Amino acid sequence: MKTVLIYGATSAIAQATAVNFALDKWKLLLVAKNENKLNDLANDLKTRYSADVSTFYFDAIDDATYQKSFDEALANAGAIDAVLIAHGTLPDQEKIASNLDAINREIVANGVSVVNLATIAANYFEPLGKGMIAVISSVAGDRGRQSNYIYGAAKGFVSTYFQGLRNRMFHKGVSVLTIKPGFVDTPMTSHVPKNFLFASYPAVGKKIFEAMKAGKSGVIYVPGFWRLIMCIVKSVPESLFMKLKM
Repeated sequence: MKTVLIYGATSAIAQATAVNFALDKWKLLLVAKNENKLNDLANDLKTRYSADVSTFYFDAIDDATYQKSFDEALANAGAIDAVLIAHGTLPDQEKIASNLDAINREIVANGVSVVNLATIAANYFEPLGKGMIAVISSVAGDRGRQSNYIYGAAKGFVSTYFQGLRNRMFHKGVSVLTIKPGFVDTPMTSHVPKNFLFASYPAVGKKIFEAMKAGKSGVIYVPGFWRLIMCIVKSVPESLFMKLKM
């Protein structure tokens, strides 16, 4: 039985991904901050899919839980085949734009913690010469926009880090995958008016599972049409882009 470690397991996309792993009979190591939601998720996966599930505590802004949660999961399973880093927050840009403490918390939650976890996973997989490290980044990291540049900056940091990590791990036999969802209809985006660009989180979760199971390295946009959209967005000259309201 293969084992997957999922950080931010209670998020909608992570839950959908976990369901696909459960259906494929992987052992699930689920990590999150909200232990009540985490236990409810574990019980649901056990009841509906007879999944082998264990849970662990992790707080993205408490660096003492980074290595501890990984070590506890590893001790429980004995070995880890894949790691998915899926936690994150979506701040209100206008509310936190002048609040240095809030900005720092968002950068740690969406960026620094992710990089730390990826480093821990890489240090585990590298001597083994195998493994999969996947992260949910975002199209928001492809170009800074006035509506969410703090969140986008953290995601851009993650994407660039994973680009370098992928280059390093390629020579070690470890797959490194960056997942860039576009708009996804989840509780985190409940306040955002929906349109035809929004994907469902079960569909996104399935795509993530398929890419991870295949051991894919590189960058995937989910849905795929976001690659073209962001190519166009990134091609707009800065002299014009700064005049836009996005």
